[in-house]
Amino acid sequence: MKPNIVVDVGNTRIKWGRCANGRVVEMVSLAPDQPLSWEEQVKVWNSASTVPWAIAGVHPEREHQLVAWIQQRGHKLLVLQDKTKLPIKVDVANPTQVGMDRLLNAVAAKNRVRREISIFIVDAGSAVTVDWVDEKGTFRGGAIFPGIQMMARALHEQTAALPLVSMFNVLSHDWNPPLPATSTTMAIAGGVYWAVAGGIKALVRQMAEKAGASRHREVFLTGGDALCLKPVLDSEYGLWPSMTLEGILLAAEALP
Repeated sequence: MKPNIVVDVGNTRIKWGRCANGRVVEMVSLAPDQPLSWEEQVKVWNSASTVPWAIAGVHPEREHQLVAWIQQRGHKLLVLQDKTKLPIKVDVANPTQVGMDRLLNAVAAKNRVRREISIFIVDAGSAVTVDWVDEKGTFRGGAIFPGIQMMARALHEQTAALPLVSMFNVLSHDWNPPLPATSTTMAIAGGVYWAVAGGIKALVRQMAEKAGASRHREVFLTGGDALCLKPVLDSEYGLWPSMTLEGILLAAEALP
C-alpha cells in the first residue's frame, strides 16, 4: 500500500504526515481530540477526496476515534497493529510487548542507514525511549524513562509542596534552564531538563559500549521534546522529527 497520509497517534499529540514520491514531505502536529482541526488539515492538503491513509499509535482510544473519523469519510485505511509484519527483525524477550512507535523508528533508521553499523534511537516524548538497532539491522531493545513533563508532574503529585511546573512554557522561553536556579519553579525546570538530557547521554554511552560501538555509530533524535534537547546533546545526535511517520510509510509500503 502507498499511503497519501500517515498518522502517528501518540500519548500527547497526533502527528500527520503528507507523503509524496515515497517519503514524508510535510508534517503537522494536531490535538488528539479536535476533529474540526482534522477537517481543516485535510482541506489544507487538498485531500478532501478519498485517499489512502496508514495509521499506527500507542494510544488505543485516540487511535480508534481517528480510525472511525477516517472511515466515515470513505478513505482507504491501513491500521498497523501486527508487529510481526513490520520489516524489521526483533531480538528481545517479548517482541509483541515492544511499543509500536519504537519498532517503527527502527524501521525508518534501518532504511536510512544502509551499512553495517549500530544505530541508537532517542525518542523524547511523553516518555523517553533509547533503543539500539545492531549492525545487522536487528532491533535489540533499549531503555524507557519518564519524559520532561511526566517527570515534572511526578514531582508535584508525589510531594506535598512542590508546584506543578509546565515545562512547555518554561522551555519555550529558555531551552536551557539556568543553574543554579533562584526559584522553586526554575529549580524543578532545571533539574528535570538536565535529568532527561543526562539520562539520554548516559544510556547511549552505556549501550554503545555494550554494542562495541563507542566510536562508529549513528544516533538519531526524534519526539516532541527533541528540539529543546538538541542544543545540549552532542553533535552526533541527528534531529529527525518525522522519523516515526517515515517508519509508518515504509511499513505500509511493505504490505500488499
